[in-house]
Amino acid sequence: MTNPTPPAYAAGPVAEQKWNVLAIVAFVISLLSFNVIAIVLGAIALSQIKKTGEKGRGLALAAIIIGAVTIVFYIVLFIVIFAVAASQGTVTTY
Repeated sequence: MTNPTPPAYAAGPVAEQKWNVLAIVAFVISLLSFNVIAIVLGAIALSQIKKTGEKGRGLALAAIIIGAVTIVFYIVLFIVIFAVAASQGTVTTY
């Protein structure tokens, strides 16, 4: 005796998860060194991703991290350049 099995049906096309456009923009802007804008857009993108479940969380985090690290780097560079310039002790006489 054979068991009748129901015919196998193929599942419909799976909806591909969308990327958060703001996360992509924030990442690109962080690579272009617009750091403050990248941090703000990355934070907004993270908030949107949390609500909508879109892809792009890593890009938004990378934009925030790249922006913050670059700002810290520029601050340290400015301090070092200022300290070196101040320690030169140039004397001008007229």
